[in-house]
Amino acid sequence: MNTAPAHDAAPNRLPSTAALLGVLGVVYGDIGTSPLYAIKASLAHFSSTAMLRNDILGILSLIFWSLVLVVTFKYVLLVMRADNRGEGGILALTILAQRGCASPRARKTLGLVGIVGACLFFGDGVITPAISVLSAMEGLQVAAPGLTHYILPIATVVIVILFMVQWRGTGTVGRVFGPVMTVWFLVLGALGIAEIIQHPSVLAALSPTYGLTFCLHHGGMAFIVLGSVVLAVTGTEALYADMGHFGRRPIQVAWIWFVLPCLTLNYFGQGALIIADRAALENPFYLLCPESLRLPLVVLATFATVIASQAMISGAYSMARACVQLGILPRLTVRHTSVTEEGQIYLPQVNALLAVGVLILVMAYKDSAHLASAYGIAVTGTFFCTSILAIVVFHRTYGWSRWLAVSVFGCFALIDFMFFSSNLIKVVEGGWVPLVFGGVLIALMTSWKRGRELLFARWQQDSLPLASFLARLPASRIVRVPGLAVFLSGNPEFVPGALLHNLKHNKVLHERVLFVNVKTEDVPEIAADKRIELTELAPNIHRVALHYGFMESPNIPRALEELTALGVKFDPMLASYFLGRELLVAATVPKMPLWRLGLFLVMARNSVPATEFFRIPSDRVVELGVRVAI
Repeated sequence: MNTAPAHDAAPNRLPSTAALLGVLGVVYGDIGTSPLYAIKASLAHFSSTAMLRNDILGILSLIFWSLVLVVTFKYVLLVMRADNRGEGGILALTILAQRGCASPRARKTLGLVGIVGACLFFGDGVITPAISVLSAMEGLQVAAPGLTHYILPIATVVIVILFMVQWRGTGTVGRVFGPVMTVWFLVLGALGIAEIIQHPSVLAALSPTYGLTFCLHHGGMAFIVLGSVVLAVTGTEALYADMGHFGRRPIQVAWIWFVLPCLTLNYFGQGALIIADRAALENPFYLLCPESLRLPLVVLATFATVIASQAMISGAYSMARACVQLGILPRLTVRHTSVTEEGQIYLPQVNALLAVGVLILVMAYKDSAHLASAYGIAVTGTFFCTSILAIVVFHRTYGWSRWLAVSVFGCFALIDFMFFSSNLIKVVEGGWVPLVFGGVLIALMTSWKRGRELLFARWQQDSLPLASFLARLPASRIVRVPGLAVFLSGNPEFVPGALLHNLKHNKVLHERVLFVNVKTEDVPEIAADKRIELTELAPNIHRVALHYGFMESPNIPRALEELTALGVKFDPMLASYFLGRELLVAATVPKMPLWRLGLFLVMARNSVPATEFFRIPSDRVVELGVRVAI
């Protein structure tokens, strides 16, 4: 949801109430629902009889300082400074890291790091709805034990409804996200305060010494516990990824002055309850609430988890569109759910894949405790990729010395790697899920990127330079017929294949010709006055370069309507669009491994047609096929 400018016009001014509510409703949904399962999963490694008071304080200390170091210092105060014209997220960070990088090998390596991080982000997007909704429904075990057997069916229904309404967009429900999450965080803080007042000694865990002592005393067990502690910081990447929607300042203010205090109070309240009563380990979050209010809390938690899931789903849509625009995924259907907000989109293919993945996870794991073992790897893997890219960006772009960049983000990378390593232990228990999911996506993205490179090289090899064609055109006997022909071109320096095939078969060329080239820039959005670059190549023959940011969806007919203001008459009802449709086949000696070639061919044959992707009216299109072997 693009509800605010990407840049903060007055960085020192207090953000508006609307901006803060928007941040709470969209950005903090995931990390805001972590108290439902983080403490429970972290303490599950100890039996209630063997658990000591200092063990509980140690885990609370680890959770608190993870929030401080990873979320506050790394992301909120440092990484969020690295924006690509206001846009955040690991793909934006990858583009910043690649700028000014002269070595092709280094650019390729940095791109691969970004792809890995993006794929793990998608893995996070599959697990978040499953674990969030399940953990909320498990409150019925405490609030209404008679409904325990209905937890799985109810969670399934909630998830199905959630994905079924995605096509409507987040604009309508988005207005209530902020107030609901505000109430949620206030309830978190209030429940925590009520218990801390009765056991104030739990605040001793604010000292990092308890966390360090816990690690030194338990050794290997502490390393395992870190894999569950990291659940408290899931959703952190959303802070950075959603920066383009709200700006840096509202996200920082909301975290430091509201979200972090409320989360800390709730975690410490759960810890105080467990210190007083070890039986609370069953479900410390819901047992923290008075019995008469537990059922309303289940309802509120359900709304909060749906909102958290919605934020991750919307983020997956934005990430997928950016991948398409950057050429690492095939064309996908992009439907705009708002006439005013460019960022409100719906991708049916992505929605269907997410829905199937989430339902499979829910059916396979059945409860949040087992699903927690699959959660941490995707999150911590993305954290680590971000730290590596940040070293490059802060050194090259922001002028940090190499020593300073490596020292600061190297320490964060070490923390991330410890979290990641501790989660690798849980691969057999379920951690393999995001690894397999991410591995498949990495194979798809790298195969698509390599296949497009080979296809472009083959096309360029067989094409005719545009300058040569135009030089011979006046002396040729080509028949010119009335009308306007629009040819899409992947390379503006060469004649589009569709034009050559049209001449070969129809022996004519229209009186007015437009060569249109769509360029995706490494910035989120392009200003309207920078969209079109017009060049006259010959009388009534023009080249049009349309510039789009990687967060925008191209609309060629709408853009070409602006040509009239530039002196080139364009009537959309008289234009004919000539497109080339490649029939891809395997060459006798393929230039890529057969398994990669197979993936590429499958994706190419199932990608969205150019007419739909560029929003070209189908009744104005002429397609000319060509067989291409790669």
